[in-house]
Amino acid sequence: MRNLSSPSDTLIGITGATGYVGGKVASQLAQRGLRQRLIVRDVSRAPQLPGAEVAHASDLGDADGMTKTLRGVHTLFLVSGDLDPNRKHQHTTAVEAALAAGVERIVYLSFLNAAPDATFTLARDHYHTEERIRASGVAFTFLRSSLYAESAPHFAGADGVIRGPAGDGRVSYVTRDDVVDSAVVVLSTPGHDGQTYSNTGPEALTLTETAALLTEITRRQCSYYDETMEEARQSRAVYGAPDSTVEAWISTYTAIANGELSTITDDIPRVTGHPAHTLRDFLLRNPESYQHLVQGT
Repeated sequence: MRNLSSPSDTLIGITGATGYVGGKVASQLAQRGLRQRLIVRDVSRAPQLPGAEVAHASDLGDADGMTKTLRGVHTLFLVSGDLDPNRKHQHTTAVEAALAAGVERIVYLSFLNAAPDATFTLARDHYHTEERIRASGVAFTFLRSSLYAESAPHFAGADGVIRGPAGDGRVSYVTRDDVVDSAVVVLSTPGHDGQTYSNTGPEALTLTETAALLTEITRRQCSYYDETMEEARQSRAVYGAPDSTVEAWISTYTAIANGELSTITDDIPRVTGHPAHTLRDFLLRNPESYQHLVQGT
């Protein structure tokens, strides 16, 4: 297992390059003059960046496609897949494909406090992916991120009410841009092999405090209603989503209630060299994020 000593001499593979985090990471790496291969499902949506080639794989579970696209890649930035009942299998397949292709380093976008018994069901998938990467023998860095600040305005429904069984638990929202900055540093500089970074904001808020902040910033009255588990399932049944998806949605709130998303670290400032942004910072800088709450008021 060799260290990354000359990033400019290596090829970096990026999954999820048509999404926000993957796309922003790819853009910043291009600005640094690094060579990349953007692995996407729809090549027509891939960003056109200097020094970046585009390769197609149908999804992370496409073993042949992923193996083919990863040949020649030294470092893989593995962005977790969509909310899917087969997500754990897809992640494992992507790791196996990376190993078969000769990838020597994986930087994996994981989730805060990933564990086999995590309350948030998707954090369990992240844990198992991490364990497969650990067992592989390749160099790795895990970027465990808290809930994105971008999600906070969308917790509230059309009536301005945040509903979920989160009690008085707290969540250390992190901005996607801070996560992007962290990933870019890890991918482009040496010294991060074997590290697990927990990317959080500098404070942890209850959902009551989140609603109060939304009220202040949007000038739309928002509030938090602490649902029972039965109420949570009933209120989400209208979406017709698979049971596993509904449980994943609800477990976001129960993970908050259990204190699993309240962790605060200084990993963002230590890695990036700048302070982590608060939810207030995000809302003030991104008024488009809460327009659905103010339209028609």
